[in-house]
Amino acid sequence: MPVAQSGHASEQQHRMERDSSWFVVCRQADQLTAHNEVFRAAAEAGPYDILKLYNTKGNIINISPKLESNTRQTQYKLEVVAADCKTDSLGSELATALGFDLLAMEKRLQALEKKILVESADMPSIMYEMRNRVESFREKLESVEHLSWLGLFKELTEGMNKPSPFYHKCSLRKTKEECQQVMENYLQMSSLEVTEEVRQYLKTPTFDNWQWEDAEIMVLLQLMYIDLDFMSKFNIEMEVLQQFLFEVYRHYNNIPFHNFKHCFCVTQMMYGLIWLTDLQNKMDDIDILTMLTSAICHDLDHPGYNNAYQINARTELALRYNDISPLENHHCSVAFKILEKPENNIFRNLTTEQFKRIREGMIKCVLATDMTRHNEILNQFRSIVSVFDFHNKNHKDILTMIIIKVSDISNEARPLDVAEPWLDCLLQEFFNQSDMEKLEGLPVSPFMDRDKVTKPSSQTGFIRFVLLPLFIELANLFPNLEQHIIDPVRKALDYYTEMEKALEKEKQNRTGGSQSDKVVKPPEKQNENQKNTDQTESYKTANSTKLKVNSSGILKKTKALQPLQKIE
Repeated sequence: MPVAQSGHASEQQHRMERDSSWFVVCRQADQLTAHNEVFRAAAEAGPYDILKLYNTKGNIINISPKLESNTRQTQYKLEVVAADCKTDSLGSELATALGFDLLAMEKRLQALEKKILVESADMPSIMYEMRNRVESFREKLESVEHLSWLGLFKELTEGMNKPSPFYHKCSLRKTKEECQQVMENYLQMSSLEVTEEVRQYLKTPTFDNWQWEDAEIMVLLQLMYIDLDFMSKFNIEMEVLQQFLFEVYRHYNNIPFHNFKHCFCVTQMMYGLIWLTDLQNKMDDIDILTMLTSAICHDLDHPGYNNAYQINARTELALRYNDISPLENHHCSVAFKILEKPENNIFRNLTTEQFKRIREGMIKCVLATDMTRHNEILNQFRSIVSVFDFHNKNHKDILTMIIIKVSDISNEARPLDVAEPWLDCLLQEFFNQSDMEKLEGLPVSPFMDRDKVTKPSSQTGFIRFVLLPLFIELANLFPNLEQHIIDPVRKALDYYTEMEKALEKEKQNRTGGSQSDKVVKPPEKQNENQKNTDQTESYKTANSTKLKVNSSGILKKTKALQPLQKIE
């Protein structure tokens, strides 16, 4: 009986302590609310207006009960920076962009805290974390200095030392429904045979990716494995190849540049170079398989933010790979996680030694796409190109790295009407990153800054100092490549040089007022497009590219030459 009384007394004491702690929390919250209301009244601000308080030096300071009293000599400046974010158009747009209602979140959190305190003896740590996050966000809204409304996402000073998460948004991931639809379309098309004209077109650097949808691209990737005879040489089952290609598609994100279409472009250029250089008769089949598969996997799960961002922001990837090619290491890891599953493993019928060789080669190839290693790899190739030996393993390894590098940055070797949209996509991804870097207080790469970069300025230096030296060295080994990849790149350099001159001339001629720059394109583009597209005009269409089956069972593109023919 005494034990029971003691337990009852202990429970009462614990409940009193719990109620007391809840009272202290509520009292502190009430004090802060009352304090804020005083300032709102002084500024004649509404309940949802956003306030900023400045000291005599013009610095923004927090509105809190700990605020020091001011005098006539040290007067604070109170400013309303936005009106009623619940009803004002700007506030509505912001709320839509944020995807949540801060006031509703606060109320729900308070209700959860109260319920937990009543029903449980301890407050879980996650509740404190949630409350701190909400409070931190409200502080940003009301008092943290920021340059623009996007600045709401800047971290508070005391939080800048914490590693940022590996940046992903849910919208970047393909939806389950989207993937299922593409897979269904792909499987339906996979029973169709590609015409000889398209087979030959696929082997050229002039191939236009923009007229092909994702499911069709998967058919073309499948065709590459078939035409290189990998299916029989390495005993790859069709179902396994299809599942592998689908998983690859699923693991490329919806970002402007490093997406599934970029994966295809790099692989298609790799495929074209293999045929143009007759590599099948110069290297082992397993090396060719390694190169093609590396191209397919080289940017898997790219987040749209490069290695510099990963390292400067101390993301999960940078920490995991110790700042050493974090993205490229991640791409390799994702590739082999896909291949771990038997239903995706196109190498499952190879010997252990063969798989080991492929894995080693793929890792070398994918890691070679890190542009910080560009000069290192190019110099290695320069040192051996004059004495290149296809029987020397080291020589072949360096060559595979050079070819995937050429393929990875080969857009300017394509016709201008194919290449230029890719530049727009790349700049969009660069600008997205530089915007984020500015918001997080990270170093901003000059070539990514939307305030400093123009389309021509982004290309002239890159083509002159990166593309041409790399392409020329490869052409030194394979002279027939000059007309296919070097001549188009030189023409692209002339095009962007003229564009840059025209842009500079327009700036000089502009008079008065702020006016957005217009890019005046040189007249050469029309002639250039005509020259580059003459040989591919029969394959292209400016209209819908969706495939249709006509009454005779022939699968073809709307208003375009038939690319796929149904097997009879």
